[in-house]
Parts: sequence; C-alpha cells; structure tokens
Amino acid sequence: MDRMSYDSIVVTTSEHRLTVTLNRLMRQNALTDTMLAELHEALDLAEHSPSCRMIVLQGANGVFCTGMDLDEAAKDVQVAGDSPPRGAQFFSLLRRFTAIPRVVVSKVDGRVSGGGVGLVAASDFVFASERSQFSLPEALWGLLPCSVAPFLQRRIGFQGSYSMTLSTLPLNARKAERLGLVDEVAEDPGLPIQRLASRVTKLEATTIAAAKRYFARLWPITEEMEAAALRELDNLLSSASVQHAIAGFASRDRSFPWER
Repeated sequence: MDRMSYDSIVVTTSEHRLTVTLNRLMRQNALTDTMLAELHEALDLAEHSPSCRMIVLQGANGVFCTGMDLDEAAKDVQVAGDSPPRGAQFFSLLRRFTAIPRVVVSKVDGRVSGGGVGLVAASDFVFASERSQFSLPEALWGLLPCSVAPFLQRRIGFQGSYSMTLSTLPLNARKAERLGLVDEVAEDPGLPIQRLASRVTKLEATTIAAAKRYFARLWPITEEMEAAALRELDNLLSSASVQHAIAGFASRDRSFPWER
C-alpha cells in the first residue's frame, strides 16, 4: 500500500482502491482552495490508475468535513460581479464525483456540515456510523448551500433538501438513512465498504463510466444549474450582512452571527 501526504489530505492506494483522508483536523476539515485542489489531484490519480475501481473519502477523529473555511472566506470575500473561485472549484469537484469512472464512497464517522454534505450527496455510496450527524447551517450566516443543493436534491429529493436548508437542524444517521442521504448505517462503516468492494472490483471501468453517464442523463446537473448556483453564491457573499457575519467569526472573539 502506497501513502502520499499533501498539505490537507492523505492519500493511500492499494490495487483496486484509493482512499482519501481529509487531514485538517485542527480546522474541523474545513474546505480551503488548497484542499479542493488536492482533492482534484487525488481524482486525477484514481483516473490514471487502470486497476482502481473505488475511491473512499473519509475524515478522522469524529469529523468528516464542516464545509467552507470561514477564516479563508473572510480574507477573500468577492466583490459584486466577480465569480467566487472557490464556488466554481467546489462545484467542479462535486460534478467530477458524479462523472469519474470510479465508484466514489463517503465513509462518515461523525460530523458533516455545509459543503461536507455536498461531498456526501455527490458520492455514489455513503456509509455512516451511528454517531454521524448531517447539517446545512448556511442560512444562519445569511448564506445558502448553493453548490450543494443540486446534488442533494438529486439524492434525497426536493423537500428533504429544502427542509435541511431552512431548518438548519442536524439529522442523525438513522434519519439521514431514511431520507436516502446515507445508504447504510453500521457500527463499523468499513464493513459494508468491504462488501461493496468485493463486487465493484469485478466491474470494468468502462461499465462504471457507462452507468454514471446514463443515470446523469436521467437526472442531469446542467451548466445552467451550475451558473445559477455560482451567481447566487456571489450575490450572497457580496451582501454586507454576510461579510460582517463572516468577519465577526474570523475575528478573535470567534462570535457567531446569532450571538451578537
């Protein structure tokens, strides 16, 4: 087994599997431009490995991913009219999850929020431990899960996505399983992944690619959806109230908008 360390992820490879561990534990595995670029690089590695059939994405220490890094967002909030680079890079990553000719699996053990829900929703399979929780807290900041919503709606439907957005309440693993966000809840999520791997490794990469193309035609994530998501994110990030909320959190007092 080979192991490669980047700034914010760790990649291990075996004959048929590439495992990506999000590795910004001091920042709750929040997404930065660097992490997104490295995740794209990991997908490149999987695509260039003829024997690879499965990509497993996981966190550590009770955290999968908590979405946008607000400290980084506070430094480079976009002015009105500019398309946020991170929004485009993130949407592109989710789209790649749905198109890459490899089976993408999210292995969740703990907290998932914001953009982390997007990573889960865009995966082909999701296996979670009992202690896992899933939430979309963006509305508390005056934001919306713009890039997440198309992929989440495709996975769990309109009302589930809408209620997660407006309520901002976390879902436990069993509720997420009932909604279809999680495929199976297990004490050890690695066990159902092993069962899946025993079948997936028998598939040709061309078959995986054909399945993804066909089902993408049945429920497409269009360029118009992407453009609308990035426009809405740009508009929201340009709001003075949102910028104030993010800046307040990034300051020394780490205050949340609802605490001020």
